[in-house]
Amino acid sequence: QVQVVESGGGLVQSGGSLRLSCTASGLTWIIYDMGWFRQAPGREREFVAAIRWNGDGAEYADSVRGRFSISRDNDKKIVYLEMNNLKPEDTAVYYCAADRHNYDNNLRDIQLYDYWGQGTQVTVSS
Repeated sequence: QVQVVESGGGLVQSGGSLRLSCTASGLTWIIYDMGWFRQAPGREREFVAAIRWNGDGAEYADSVRGRFSISRDNDKKIVYLEMNNLKPEDTAVYYCAADRHNYDNNLRDIQLYDYWGQGTQVTVSS
């Protein structure tokens, strides 16, 4: 059974930083591209960042580029989302997802992801 688990969310002041972590079990980690998405109240889930199986090809939503950084440690089977200069509009539940690698896949496409975590809440106060 595949399990995707996020951690690291919390409450932070505007301008602060958080690092989210995500692990996945029950799958062959190395063949999965990993993505972060978020969903704010009353809004659709949206793409935040993603990274290819080998750590290459990181992509970011325009709203977070330059502030967030995605990375992965394949030895530890963890993907990270480093979030800096957080803004109140970053407040959302953040989800980690796994997509079986295919170079033709658009990492921003939420429909392509096979497995999802339960999410971790990030709240940024002004």
